[in-house]
Amino acid sequence: MSLKTRVILVITVGTVMGLGLSFGGRMLAQREPSLPSDLSWEQARLFAEVMERVKHDYIDDIDDRDLVESAIRGMVADLDRHSQYLDADEYESIRISTTGSYSGVGIEVSTTDGAIIVIAPIDGTPAQYAGIRSGDEIIAIDNISVDKDNIHETISRMRGRAGSHVIVTIAREDEVDPLVFNLTRENIHVASVRHEVLEPEFGYVRISQFTESTAGELRQAIDTLTEDVNGKTGSKMGGLVLDLRNNPGGILDSAIDVSDLFLDSGIIVTADGRTPESRFSRDANRGDVLNGAAIVVLVNSGSASASEIVAGALQDHSRATILGTTTFGKGLVQTVMPLSKGRAIKLTTSRYYTPSGDSIHETGIAPDIVIDSEADFAEGSMNAGVDREHDRQLTAAIAVLRNQRVMHTNAK
Repeated sequence: MSLKTRVILVITVGTVMGLGLSFGGRMLAQREPSLPSDLSWEQARLFAEVMERVKHDYIDDIDDRDLVESAIRGMVADLDRHSQYLDADEYESIRISTTGSYSGVGIEVSTTDGAIIVIAPIDGTPAQYAGIRSGDEIIAIDNISVDKDNIHETISRMRGRAGSHVIVTIAREDEVDPLVFNLTRENIHVASVRHEVLEPEFGYVRISQFTESTAGELRQAIDTLTEDVNGKTGSKMGGLVLDLRNNPGGILDSAIDVSDLFLDSGIIVTADGRTPESRFSRDANRGDVLNGAAIVVLVNSGSASASEIVAGALQDHSRATILGTTTFGKGLVQTVMPLSKGRAIKLTTSRYYTPSGDSIHETGIAPDIVIDSEADFAEGSMNAGVDREHDRQLTAAIAVLRNQRVMHTNAK
């Protein structure tokens, strides 16, 4: 391919990408097309020259499409640490994490030193019914050994069409030979909310991430807790611990809906960006699901993004006591913009601000009560219970609820 042809290719790629951004951002007809400037042509020529050198002189032969995709990936990644080009598989993973639903066998896993370890099987899934246990190591999928250099590809092979079969080979500590499970994939819903009654009058809710279903799950959890407390004490719930520790965030609208459950009025979050869509303000609707009962929000350095929106909104409106350690400090909003052939880009589009107008980016939210705890609280599995004996932050939260009066009168 000639240098001139490569220059044309680069300009074409740039045009297609520009159109992709317009479609993804829903900004059609808002911009007039413009001809490339002299600088654009010069930079396109430079790119083509580098591409030509790589094609001709690099030790291995590389396909043009791979080179262009790598260039696109590098361009987006170089904008900031949160922007990212997503191929079809990566986009599908993002979709799964935000919807909380996928087709697979229902195993929560972690990766340690190139090994895939089962955290826990999800309740009511093929993995649980088959007898896969917490602590099992997955060593092969469909008789293909785990690739330590491509763990995520191995994990993705457990997903597939509902009704299809997959063979999962397990190494278990107390078994000499590997265990082989022939599982049938099903539609799996990954719960983002777990709850339990802490004491006769207090409830506990943990949110692991913010998905499309989180606000609905949370409302249902609170309804269940309210019924349980009423059944035990004959009165309403006296307080709630909302655990957002190590919650990395998720969908912005989900965080807004969760905050709205506890607020009667006022700003939840504002955002500012370059485009009209990236500039907005969200207000609370009347109605507090707890009718003014006290809330303690647990946070730590792993509480980020959407978690910080919730913590910041409840703190600024004096609706909750924030307890733990300073949060991560991610005050940027990313928008996932679909491209052709199942691909997408995740692009930073806004800076968000708490109701008081503060940006928490790279500073985080400072808790009202600082309790530094090294306790390994039960965060890995949504099936695990709380650790009342060793979790110092949870113990402190219960003490706050005991001493705190109801902050608001019942909503009318």
